[in-house]
Amino acid sequence: MSFSVKPRIVDALRSAADRVRAELGERAASVVEQALLRTLADTITLADDGTAFVITGDIPAMWLRDSTTQMFPYLRLAADCEPLADLLAAVVRRQLRMIAHDPYANSANLSASGAHHDSDDLCTDPLIWEQKYEVDSLAFPIIFAHRLLRITGRDDLFDDLGHEVLRTVVDQWELETDHEKNSGYRFVRDIGIPTETLARDGLGTPVAVTGMTWSGFRPSDDACTFGYNVPANLQAAQALLAIADAARTVYDDTQLAEDADALRARILDGVARYGVVDHEGAKIYAYEVDGLGGRLLMDDANMPSLLSLPLDAPDVLEPQLTEATRRFCLGMANPYRYSGSAATGIGSPHTPEQYVWPIAFAVEGLTGTSERGREIIELLLATDAGTDRMHESFHVDDPQQYTRPWFSWADAMFCELALHLADGPAPTRSLGEGAGSSAQKES
Repeated sequence: MSFSVKPRIVDALRSAADRVRAELGERAASVVEQALLRTLADTITLADDGTAFVITGDIPAMWLRDSTTQMFPYLRLAADCEPLADLLAAVVRRQLRMIAHDPYANSANLSASGAHHDSDDLCTDPLIWEQKYEVDSLAFPIIFAHRLLRITGRDDLFDDLGHEVLRTVVDQWELETDHEKNSGYRFVRDIGIPTETLARDGLGTPVAVTGMTWSGFRPSDDACTFGYNVPANLQAAQALLAIADAARTVYDDTQLAEDADALRARILDGVARYGVVDHEGAKIYAYEVDGLGGRLLMDDANMPSLLSLPLDAPDVLEPQLTEATRRFCLGMANPYRYSGSAATGIGSPHTPEQYVWPIAFAVEGLTGTSERGREIIELLLATDAGTDRMHESFHVDDPQQYTRPWFSWADAMFCELALHLADGPAPTRSLGEGAGSSAQKES
């Protein structure tokens, strides 16, 4: 059944919108309130098992990544609104069940309906909408669940199934550190679009063993050019911090904690040795590498991106590298940085040229100055084509041309930026020194 937004939740959302109104004005507050209510009322279905199924908006399937990012703004409010915390826990429980069912799948159906993005895909599991393997699909729910634990104190999420899933994630990322030798995963979609399928009969382009963990697809759902997506690996390292912490503090599972710590160290070493490159006299993070000399210098609008790393992997970054990488991402050397009469921003090979993404604008604001964040709020309000919704992307010269009329993730990121400016940074994004990170923290 559809989720019924309880009065206490409505009050919490309206209170948040009032804080935005005081800081950013009526129009921003109205868009925030509409988006926060719409996501809860129109994208969430409560299942019979007590879990919550979340569609992306205009696609009737639940993505692990999108369903996490759609919930970001509500996490800020969960400590003071128990019904909202209950809902977020129900979303996490659904995500854990999805991972336990198939850790290679990125999205699933509400029931075993047999609906698929493409009926000719190799994966015919009736519960799976699409089986594009993306490292971030595992990292996002783990990090979110751990943040919910720290914000609300509720450890019921980390039950026996949660324990099993944490073990599954570590084992899968470990297996995929030697994709060529160990992996049985294949993805073939023969529709004439190179980014919709993997080379070599679904195995992917060749990679060496580097310490990093392999990913078939990017957060955009486009095939990786090179198998090691650096933002996803850094986010995985952040998730492994969360796994190690939960293993020690919730499960008293020393072996799982040690395995997570060891894998995190190998991933970070691999990023340092292969994923850091020279660019115009500075060292920056590459977007993708293969360990064989192949490297891709770009950034994509989808998260995790190089630009979003302070949000997605704050405890495992080198600050100097992060700052230099940010300059690259926001400069025209980034091949997906587009400029026009209406906007200059970051797009994606997933959408047409000269289309920029509100998600990337929100990330720029969340990781930049308050002044820039306010400018971005005004820009996004001026480029919504009069719809009061954030779209997937819009043309830099004509915002009336946009993709996806209802993209809940983009709505959520606008809300997250507005609440960031009204209330301050999101709580517990960083695990801090107590989590056992040996990496430098992002300042």
